[in-house]
Amino acid sequence: MVYKAIRDLALYGVRTGLITEADVPYVINRLIDEMKLDAYEEPTGEAETDLETILAVLLEDACKRELIPDSIVYKDLFDTKLMGVMTPFPREVIGKFRELHGEDPEKATDWYYDFSCNTDYIRRYRIKKDMRWKTMTEYGEIDITINLSKPEKDPKAIAAAKLAPQSGYPKCMLCRENEGYVGRVNHPARENHRIIPLRIAGNDWFFQYSPYVYYNEHCIVFNGQHVPMKIDRNAFAKMFDFINFLPHYFVGSNADLPIVGGSILSHDHFQGGRYTFAMERAEVERKAVCKGFEDVEMGVVKWPMSVIRISHKDHHRLIDCADMILKNWRGYTDEDAFIFAETDGEPHNTITPIARKRGDKYELDLVLRNNITTEEHPLGVYHPHSHLHHIKKENIGLIEVMGLAVLPARLKEEMQCLKEAILSGADLEADEKTSSHAQWAREFLKKYDTVTAENLDSIIQEEIGLVFAQVLEDAGVYKRTAEGQVAFDRFLRHCGAEI
Repeated sequence: MVYKAIRDLALYGVRTGLITEADVPYVINRLIDEMKLDAYEEPTGEAETDLETILAVLLEDACKRELIPDSIVYKDLFDTKLMGVMTPFPREVIGKFRELHGEDPEKATDWYYDFSCNTDYIRRYRIKKDMRWKTMTEYGEIDITINLSKPEKDPKAIAAAKLAPQSGYPKCMLCRENEGYVGRVNHPARENHRIIPLRIAGNDWFFQYSPYVYYNEHCIVFNGQHVPMKIDRNAFAKMFDFINFLPHYFVGSNADLPIVGGSILSHDHFQGGRYTFAMERAEVERKAVCKGFEDVEMGVVKWPMSVIRISHKDHHRLIDCADMILKNWRGYTDEDAFIFAETDGEPHNTITPIARKRGDKYELDLVLRNNITTEEHPLGVYHPHSHLHHIKKENIGLIEVMGLAVLPARLKEEMQCLKEAILSGADLEADEKTSSHAQWAREFLKKYDTVTAENLDSIIQEEIGLVFAQVLEDAGVYKRTAEGQVAFDRFLRHCGAEI
């Protein structure tokens, strides 16, 4: 079986274009070496084509012969090493991407995304396990996902990580040094990972896909230097450099302050991809004209968070306008609306920006953020409030801001337990898996005349989506009330706008 799996893996490489027929004997010998085998017999029979099945055979053999511990972390390190045997050198990948980009940027990203899947850097067979659905809200149809593709560390790996010497290489998960890195128990292997260099604002940056793909062609654009994130004029300019490089993609940045940042703040980066989020589909509900920027289209977006949308054919005008809005917001205090620029010297105001091209115009969404905390809301005033933590407690980062909930894996089991308890009439408070959801469930069940085994799954999914809409409302600095929108307009006027 192991010989056949080795051969089948090499043939998979040929079929997906990672290697050629001429490479097969070499690759088989490399795989024999990685599997620590002393012999090899040419197998017979039809080749297995499913990558997950092929790798499972090799991993089972490696565990049986104690080459690796029987642990998901060690298996991931090992099968990445095997895939790295067939992954082309960076220069070949860069050359192919640039060749295709010269023809058509979409051709380049189509090829590079397939390549990243074929190398198993993006594990397609795990991604498809994620639960995904859409929920209609007053803000449009939002996306909900329960992330099941990111493996949990097991006790063996956790214990080994505690004993392992601390390493500062690579400095973080976004550093360019991850390309080809062998990995360790507390850092994933990246032998099958290749990145694309590009110039952003005159500096070396790199482009890759996220291995977890929360949405279509979910990519990461990161600085070649390990420097902190910062939202400023230069950040807007860098985003439009990327849009001009790949005009069929959007690009956005997490905010640059804790709580509202939601990402790795220590390394300057953006996220992007080819996907239309609910926020992009949301319409401008009231327009504004700003002094000095009368030529820039501006308006407030109908969205649970506080979004200013600006658009223009010249992206330089958007950079100027966004810089003006950001500078005003950084120093803006409105005590009546509980907006404080700083307290005790700690800054609170920042922006989550998202850039795209729509037709012949550039468009920039500026989402106003504030990370102030209070005794009542120690995790953040503009953060999911405690009564929603049973569904979403984590920070609201860029992806959530745009209307895609990334919910914890625990919810899959908890929602199944909740369904069973509701159908059986069990006490929801009695089970720790359902107790945190009990009050929420009692409230939403009142809305439905009929609850059955056939419709309860869809009811629960619908209600989770509605909770996420409330989560976004909590994260909005200006509430969707008459008073909240009046306060929003006060800020716009502070920026020199007429509503």
